[in-house]
Amino acid sequence: MAEQQEQVAPDAVMTRIGQVVMLHHGGDVDEARDRFLELWAEIGEDGDALHRCTLAHYMADTQQDPADELAWDLRALQAAGELTDGRVEGHHHSLAVRAFYPSLHLNLAADYAKLDRTEAARSHLRLAYEAVDTLGDDSYGDGIRAAMNRLDLRLNGHDSAGGREERPGPPGQRH
Repeated sequence: MAEQQEQVAPDAVMTRIGQVVMLHHGGDVDEARDRFLELWAEIGEDGDALHRCTLAHYMADTQQDPADELAWDLRALQAAGELTDGRVEGHHHSLAVRAFYPSLHLNLAADYAKLDRTEAARSHLRLAYEAVDTLGDDSYGDGIRAAMNRLDLRLNGHDSAGGREERPGPPGQRH
């Protein structure tokens, strides 16, 4: 008997978020920010947690003000806390909510570092390290671990790079 693969209906909102991410990566930050805001208005503060988590994560990347970036990353973390593995697996069978946390905490640590809130940055970096074992040994996991190590060095005065960290996306949006 042949095994049948379970087919999951495409998620139109996640598709739209992905399209805006591509627009952002193409360099049109202002247009991406505007489209993310339109999507946020559609989703709403109480909308689907996966949509809110993903959109807020990427919306943070479009912010010029570190305080605004932090606010969006906090929204992403809050939405992740409302996610279930069932909802995440419904988007992609290989995902688990716990795998979102290393990236989410890394981004918050970077935000706090930009705002010179070193203790808060270290706290979130510790949380990222505590969750890092949920990541696979693949390019995504390697990227998160490398970014964590770079930030750790910077927070401990071993690296003077003050540039904007490249922020890897949550596992559900690997582009």
